[in-house]
Amino acid sequence: MACSHQNLIQPLGPIPVDYCEECKKISGTWVNLRMCMVCGKVGCCDGSPNKHATAHFRETGHPIVRSQKPGESWMWCYVDEEYVS
Repeated sequence: MACSHQNLIQPLGPIPVDYCEECKKISGTWVNLRMCMVCGKVGCCDGSPNKHATAHFRETGHPIVRSQKPGESWMWCYVDEEYVS
């Protein structure tokens, strides 16, 4: 099954920041970063204590994130629970 939300992906450039904005506000830590492919918001991954990327999805409904780990280019759809091809 293909992700049904690919039409929401916006042509975003490189990562705008190299930190989780929400973690920085609370002096938190993160493991890896994810960028929302709808609005460009950067948040920490689910392996991080605060899971801000998933929190952003829950708050906004923006379904697709892209890994910001160097060497990775995969995208994930929270709604369809699958990688976006």
